[in-house]
Amino acid sequence: MYGSRGAMLGSGGVSDGYEVGSKRQRMMESNPYFAVSSGTGGFQPYGYAGAFQPPPFPVVRLRGLPFNCTDIDIFKFFAGLDIVDVLLVNKSGRFSGEAFVVFAGAVQVEFALQRDRQNMGRRYVEVFRCKRQDYYNAVAAEVNYEGIYDTDYHGSPPPSRSKRFSDKDQMEYTEILKMRGLPFTVSKSEIIDFFGDYKLVEDKIHIACRPDGKATGEAYVEFVSAEEAKRAMCKDKMTIGSRYVELFPSTADEARRAESRSRQ
Repeated sequence: MYGSRGAMLGSGGVSDGYEVGSKRQRMMESNPYFAVSSGTGGFQPYGYAGAFQPPPFPVVRLRGLPFNCTDIDIFKFFAGLDIVDVLLVNKSGRFSGEAFVVFAGAVQVEFALQRDRQNMGRRYVEVFRCKRQDYYNAVAAEVNYEGIYDTDYHGSPPPSRSKRFSDKDQMEYTEILKMRGLPFTVSKSEIIDFFGDYKLVEDKIHIACRPDGKATGEAYVEFVSAEEAKRAMCKDKMTIGSRYVELFPSTADEARRAESRSRQ
């Protein structure tokens, strides 16, 4: 079950010294953060019945990873930190751009969080705290997917245009589209140029920011009609600068909430 991944990524197959082989089962058996239930073959967190309570579970979640990301890329992104496990999250057999990374201790997590919004290739990666249960749920989903561990599947290119449109055509359209994955330095004029063939309302472009003023990489754009917004979806996954931009149908309420967060 685990051998192919280890063979692919272990030191025998990689010349840069990153030994990544799948150690999840061994880790769960030996790491004090886990307990293996001999009765079911599953695993439960320590401390529910006994007095021993471990420190906070040292896991972070990554979002916005390149579609061709591998375990090795994540080890390099966190170079110098002690990683216990990497779980690339697949949905229906396709890499979702998200991953969970378990570290050797809580201090490592603090260092990992400092790498939030640093780049991997051309994409910036979000690193944020998550709960032990989120990671367990992701492991369980991976095991349940066709009854096997699917960690030898290391991502794929962005979905084909026909696949994207079959998904997004089913959604309810308003005159507003949400943009995600923008360069942090993007300007309104660049967004206007990006949608050059479509009629948008120039004073209804909102580039979202966090309360500290830093851009989030998202923007909301209003078009003259819902039909025009739907036509503009042709620009989904096209690039501004070196970054490809994802488009999603949105609503006036979502745009207003983002604007209000930016002002706080």
